[in-house]
Amino acid sequence: MLVLTFRLGERRFGLRAAEIREVVPLAALSMPPKAPEWLAGLMNYRGHLVPVLDLCLLALGQPCVRHMSTRVILADYRQEDKPKAAPHLLGLLAERVTETVRLSPSDFDDTGLDNPEARWLGPVAHDAQGLVHIVEPAHLLPPEVRALLFTRDNADD
Repeated sequence: MLVLTFRLGERRFGLRAAEIREVVPLAALSMPPKAPEWLAGLMNYRGHLVPVLDLCLLALGQPCVRHMSTRVILADYRQEDKPKAAPHLLGLLAERVTETVRLSPSDFDDTGLDNPEARWLGPVAHDAQGLVHIVEPAHLLPPEVRALLFTRDNADD
């Protein structure tokens, strides 16, 4: 499987390429008044507003540093409680988004840790550069955050 790797601080993470629509440079983000701290802002992507989450803030409690390699990963977000529903586009701000690696299922191992505060952490792989923690987009957003971001869908429920 092809995995896009990135850094959150000094730690290496990855996202399955099949879950990514596009990787774009960090553009101007619009911050709504009184927005929650986990929201890096809203971006205009081809005429649609896309919420962008700061993954460094989520994982480390500090915002991503704006490097030349800091990017917004546009990922398909499928709600874990609605797996057959159409995905939402979700922006994920991360540092050093610079390479892809090919990993096989046998490269992965379960961490054996059950961390309810980081349910979005998936299996871990090890390659020549070290560990890669896979991010599971479906587990990134708790229900109260989903309710704030995807209000149009919640009105239809």
